[in-house]
Amino acid sequence: MNPPEHSLLSHGPMDYVSAPARRLEPFPDGARLALHVIVNVETWDFQRPMPRTALPPPASGGTVPDVPNFAWYQYGQRVGIWRLFETLRRHGVRATLSVNSSVCTEYPEILQRAVAEGWEMMPHGVVQRTMSSVEDERAVITEAIAQLESVTGTRPRGWLGPALVETTQTLDLLAEAGLDYCCDWGPADDVPYDLRVANGRRMIAVPYPIETNDIVVCAVEKHPAEELYTRCTAAFDQLYAESKTSPKVLPIALHPYLTGTPHRIAVLGRILAYILKRKKVRAMTAAEITDWYVAQTPQSPSVIATAL
Repeated sequence: MNPPEHSLLSHGPMDYVSAPARRLEPFPDGARLALHVIVNVETWDFQRPMPRTALPPPASGGTVPDVPNFAWYQYGQRVGIWRLFETLRRHGVRATLSVNSSVCTEYPEILQRAVAEGWEMMPHGVVQRTMSSVEDERAVITEAIAQLESVTGTRPRGWLGPALVETTQTLDLLAEAGLDYCCDWGPADDVPYDLRVANGRRMIAVPYPIETNDIVVCAVEKHPAEELYTRCTAAFDQLYAESKTSPKVLPIALHPYLTGTPHRIAVLGRILAYILKRKKVRAMTAAEITDWYVAQTPQSPSVIATAL
């Protein structure tokens, strides 16, 4: 039976493959579940409206500079990130650092510590500004990659767009730049999958969370910190049970100004302890997950054909 003609309207830049149709081999060392921890470190412009706020604007209207919300964000850079480093190190987890490349010059100590901990660098734009709002996407992608490579000595392999925002050109530009994976499309599945890009290049979507994400839990839905534990451990229990027959990835996204605060950091430690005490669970970075998937999964002919 021939596969149905691809519908960009219905499926976007991907083929539809149902979960029961997956045939994937275990992760290294026979692990059946990969824990993917993503830490997002960003550069916010003091002279522009804040990308996110904890306090609503006063009745008299919003202000720029937005001192209280900028200070809230700065807490993450000055204090929260160091709690995340220590907690993840204590549990033996190397994270994927989703990072605005200007952090290299604005907060060099953070980059130095991430490199020392063996974290993977994943470009997240140059500053925290969506790809739909920048003047030249190609220039932003090129600069972000080059800046991280010059500081770390390693060329980045993937991408997460600020706020996961793309234009219709973003994926093609990422592939043109030689990147291997993109996390913007990660919320669509529990395992990696192929994305359709121009000229038959290969681009992998790596799982990235909406639900197990401290932005959604704590900043958008405004739950107490305990909800992050409840949600992450419930997600783990379900995926771990399913991984008996097919490997799964559990992504957890963190931000220093949220999970790095005094009243939330202990919750992260409890989440990691709960997950990592189980057998056949392995913490992996985005590039490691990509390599595991590509090594056993040929590029779909339909993805190649419709991308040309």
